[in-house]
Amino acid sequence: MFVDLGAERLIAATKGAQKIAVEIKTFMGRSDIADLEQAVGQFVIYQALLRKVEPDRTLYIAVPVDVVNTLFQEAIGDAVREAALTHLIAFSPENEEIVQWLPEPNTQTL
Repeated sequence: MFVDLGAERLIAATKGAQKIAVEIKTFMGRSDIADLEQAVGQFVIYQALLRKVEPDRTLYIAVPVDVVNTLFQEAIGDAVREAALTHLIAFSPENEEIVQWLPEPNTQTL
């Protein structure tokens, strides 16, 4: 499946035998904190709905790698990721490819 990583949207896919859904966020709003607030809210809503309709599908949020390397390295971003955004994908908007899965696939517990 071709995925346009430049758009913000929800996609369904598989990762190996695992069924996943990915909410893609560009973090191009007025501030990273405002974008983080919106991303967390949407993630929580989508996760709640997904548990009802497809409980075997894991929800990930995909954000640009530069956001992972900046905002999510700060105390606020790290705390929010640990508490609410437990499955994170860092992607390169320029190359339209996944750079990193957080947590790494071999450490995930589903």
